[in-house]
Amino acid sequence: MACRIGVVATGSRGDPTVAADVQALAERLFPGRAPEILFHPNSALVSGHFAGDDAARAQAFLDVANDPGFDALWVARGGYGACRLIEKVLPELKPAAREKAYLGYSDAGSLLGALYGQGFEHLAHGPMVQDIRRKGGEAAVARALSWLVDRSPEALEPSLAEDARPAVAFNLTILAHLVGTPWLPDLDGHVLMVEEVSEYMYRIDRDLFQVTSSPALRRIAGLRLGRCSDIVPNDPDFGLDEVEVARSWCSRAGIAYLGRADVGHDIDNKVVPFGPRG
Repeated sequence: MACRIGVVATGSRGDPTVAADVQALAERLFPGRAPEILFHPNSALVSGHFAGDDAARAQAFLDVANDPGFDALWVARGGYGACRLIEKVLPELKPAAREKAYLGYSDAGSLLGALYGQGFEHLAHGPMVQDIRRKGGEAAVARALSWLVDRSPEALEPSLAEDARPAVAFNLTILAHLVGTPWLPDLDGHVLMVEEVSEYMYRIDRDLFQVTSSPALRRIAGLRLGRCSDIVPNDPDFGLDEVEVARSWCSRAGIAYLGRADVGHDIDNKVVPFGPRG
């Protein structure tokens, strides 16, 4: 039976016109066994910034998560809004929700983190549907599909092949905003990968302060820094780059700095499944 993937917009509204392009790509990648990719109607809803109001987006998430006919829930795109769904969604999840895979990154990290904290086992930071609209974005979406359909090891962030410790990946700002909430999962002993986009260097520094200062996160196995792209120019110049500030905060916190990670807001973003390898 072909894999069935439900696409849900958890934050800002998506572009429904990508549906045909994504399905066509899947047909080329998996001839004779292409996944069926179904877009929840909420992707076309408009409520200000959001793909429908909170209630509509939460219901869309539950429609797919609780349906045993779906093998995966794929987040349509980023853009703020996923955190507004956590308290609406978690109490309503049924046993079928635990059996499927969930894939997204950026703003979707709020929901992924909360689900991981609830013991969900098939979660991953990785490319989303809307990435097909980036220049060269078919490669990112193909990588996501290869993980969703086949759990392909070629889709994974390379360091995972050499490090058997459990791992997670988050957008740095999203993770910093989970600190101090009930939705920050237990990451003791995990390799934590973080990435960022379109922030001032001082904000990256401030978020690394928040993350590395949290007692709950000082028990991680170590930190890997993904790409920090499109850093906003600051006047005066901050004087340190992202690697220097990451190393500094890790040193202050007694956290091992493990080098770079191949994750970020770009077409080269690799998949990082949450939790232990295998």
